[in-house]
Amino acid sequence: MIPSERLKGIEAFVCTADAGSFTAAGVRLNLTNSAVSKSVARLEARLGSRLFERTTRRLTLTDVGAAFYETCVRVLEDLADAEAVLAAHRSEIVGRLKVDVPIAFGRMQAMPLLLAFAERHPNLRPSITFTDRKIDIVEEGIDVAIRIGASEPWADNLGHRYLGSERVIICAAPTYLARRGTPAAVHDLGRFDCILYGRGDGSTIKWRFADGAGGIDERAMDGRIVLGSAEAQVGAVKAGFGIAQLATWLIEDELARGDLVEVLPELATAGLPLHLIWPRRRQLSPKVDALLDALTSGLRIA
Repeated sequence: MIPSERLKGIEAFVCTADAGSFTAAGVRLNLTNSAVSKSVARLEARLGSRLFERTTRRLTLTDVGAAFYETCVRVLEDLADAEAVLAAHRSEIVGRLKVDVPIAFGRMQAMPLLLAFAERHPNLRPSITFTDRKIDIVEEGIDVAIRIGASEPWADNLGHRYLGSERVIICAAPTYLARRGTPAAVHDLGRFDCILYGRGDGSTIKWRFADGAGGIDERAMDGRIVLGSAEAQVGAVKAGFGIAQLATWLIEDELARGDLVEVLPELATAGLPLHLIWPRRRQLSPKVDALLDALTSGLRIA
């Protein structure tokens, strides 16, 4: 059955239940008594269930009819809300907007875009949280979240948009390489001080290397220093404590200035994916829709 067929007769049914008679419903809908009665009868025939108990004096919802009525009311309310939201697209973007972003990426990449968005919409009141932990954005009332490495499959109640994958390289400070030499191949890395990213559970992120045949070789590395912050990793590498595997969006300024240099470029790989995530029920909200467009056009990760 095509979706539009499912809506036929619903308004007449709800209005009849509210008004208590076909005649009163007809007045509200500007239809004849007969037209309303036939519309409800066709709906009952399609459903294979009697929705009203009919007497000569009044109409009463059956148990099935009462349950169906509650659902139909919600459907009609949702449609009315959707129409109101679409109409609001012609209006100014206002109200609260709750956004959740990864800590380092949020500060370095997302914040300039979010601040510019807030400046364009002065009556918007953004609330921005910074977390690297996995959260339930529906439960926590998040309108839009930015996630690096978000897992699939996605929950049915979430919308999502893929924006690309980060590029991950091995890098070090020129002063460290001048002191310790430069690795010439992947097997040389064991002789150097590795600066690793540590998770809250005590494990460390494995390093990933391109294997030259289109695949990825993943290895656990021994680390001189383990840090639970990507920005702290950058600081330790810049200070000459060793080498690290880092996403290029995290160190683009350091690379441009020469504070850090890439080593073993043939081992560089694509890293974790970047996604925008939002509750589907908020997708038609003008402020959510506008922010999704702004972030889609402005975020960079490679």
